[in-house]
Amino acid sequence: MDGILGVVDTAVTSPWFYLVLFAVAMIDGFFPVVPSESLVITAGVYAASGSPEPVAVVALAALGAFLGDHVSYLVGRRAGGRLVRGLRPGTRRHAAFAWARRTMAERGGLILVVARYVPGGRTAVTLTMGAVGYRLRWFSGFAAVAAVSWALYGTVLGYVGGKAFEDDPIKGVAVGLGLALSVTGVVEGVRFVRGRRRGRAEAGEAAGTAEAPVEASGAAPGR
Repeated sequence: MDGILGVVDTAVTSPWFYLVLFAVAMIDGFFPVVPSESLVITAGVYAASGSPEPVAVVALAALGAFLGDHVSYLVGRRAGGRLVRGLRPGTRRHAAFAWARRTMAERGGLILVVARYVPGGRTAVTLTMGAVGYRLRWFSGFAAVAAVSWALYGTVLGYVGGKAFEDDPIKGVAVGLGLALSVTGVVEGVRFVRGRRRGRAEAGEAAGTAEAPVEASGAAPGR
C-alpha cells in the first residue's frame, strides 16, 4: 500500500500532472472510457495539502472538458448532415430525429449542463446537439457553464475528502468518489422519476385523443 501511495503521490505532485489532467478531461469529452472525474477528485484530494494548486486544477479540468465537448459536438455536426440526408420522412428515425431537434431547441442548455455530471451521458448529448444543428454560440455558452461547474464540483469533493483524511489520501479519494457516486445516483433517480411521470402523462394524452373520435361518432346518430 505504501508503494502505491508513493507512486500516486509522486504522479499527482509532478508538474506534468497538469498536462495529464487537461488531456484526460478533454479526451473524456468525446471518448467517455477515460475516467476524468476520478482524476479531478484525486487532484482535489492532494490539493488540500497544497500540491497541485486547486485553482489550476479547476481551470485546466474545465478547459479540457470545454474543448472535449466541442470535439464531440463537431463530430455530431458532421455525422448529422449525412444522417439527416439519409432519413426518409414518415419513418421512426425521422420522427426521433425531429423530436431530438425540438427537445434540444427547447431545453438543450439545461440538458447539456446536467449531462456533464452523468458519465457517458455527456457525450451522447453533445453528439446529439451537433447532429441536430444546435446553434454553436449557445452550445459554447452552456458548455462553458457545464465545464466550470463540473471541474469546481470535482475539485471541491476531492478537497473535502483530502481535508477529512490529511494523513491518508487514499481514504480521501474514496470519500470524494463516494460523494460523486451519490450525486450521480440522485441525478439518475430524478431523471428516472421524471421520465416515468412524463411517460404516464403522454400515455394519458394519447388515450384521451383516441377516445375523442369515438365520442364524436357516437353522438352523430342522435341528430
